Amino acid sequence: MADKRKQILLIEEDPTLSEITGFRLELLGYAVTTLHSAEEALSWLADQLPDSAIIGHFLPGIDGVDLLNRLSNDVRTAEIPAMLLSPNAELDDVQKAFNAGADEYLVTPFDPQTLEQKVGQLVGV
Repeated sequence: MADKRKQILLIEEDPTLSEITGFRLELLGYAVTTLHSAEEALSWLADQLPDSAIIGHFLPGIDGVDLLNRLSNDVRTAEIPAMLLSPNAELDDVQKAFNAGADEYLVTPFDPQTLEQKVGQLVGV
């Protein structure tokens, strides 16, 4: 029987944050693939498409905002709902993320209920 859970691609450079976030998402019933760089994500996305993506801001190499921009400008990945995780709460940073294609923005550290709510909106639950 095929796995009917919503697939979330989590791209986060911080091991602790990625572990906590991935664990929380799995507890909520999502299938989670965790990667630690934009390059890994782009390679993974060449073969499959998730139901949504959660992207860390400070990825090595290509940062999260640049990755969002790439995904939103690629016909194949443009429709993937995406959220940026960032420690920055300044309006300018939030606006840059939305301009790059983010559908949601979550300031870290975050309340687990806020994560649940935003991811639910992202995947249409």
